[in-house]
Amino acid sequence: MAETEVNPAILERLDEFLASKGLRRTRQREVIIRAAFTTSEHFTADELWVMARKLESSTSRATLYRTLSLLVESGLLREIDLGFGQTCYDPNFFDHPHHNHLVCLDCHKVVEFEDQHMDVLEDCISRRLGFRPANKSLRIEASCEELRAHGACRNKKEKA
Repeated sequence: MAETEVNPAILERLDEFLASKGLRRTRQREVIIRAAFTTSEHFTADELWVMARKLESSTSRATLYRTLSLLVESGLLREIDLGFGQTCYDPNFFDHPHHNHLVCLDCHKVVEFEDQHMDVLEDCISRRLGFRPANKSLRIEASCEELRAHGACRNKKEKA
């Protein structure tokens, strides 16, 4: 479900980050930011470019890549590997910094989840092995219930 406005806290953090770099929000950056943060869906750079071009047809691919890099560096957007052979971006870490991903091997459906027990387990494992947790990413790959229950999955993507 898409929202229409970008969370003001995201914009405030972004403005502080850009100012620290001697940069500002330009019109094209605004469009890219709106495209990235008015969805809760994961996206590739190409998908974001399509979304941004729907908002403003003059959005340049070069500005998109520079802005993506800034958003990742600022910690507002997270690069993730969902196992499809391309980098995806997750716009949901600002509001839910401890979430994980369950990915269907058959239809590529992605389900985000949070569980307090995961945080405790990750902390215990890290400390037991002599590490201090700074960042984590958990991706569980499985087959979704629909394929098992019905023998077919309406979300399954056909191979090209």
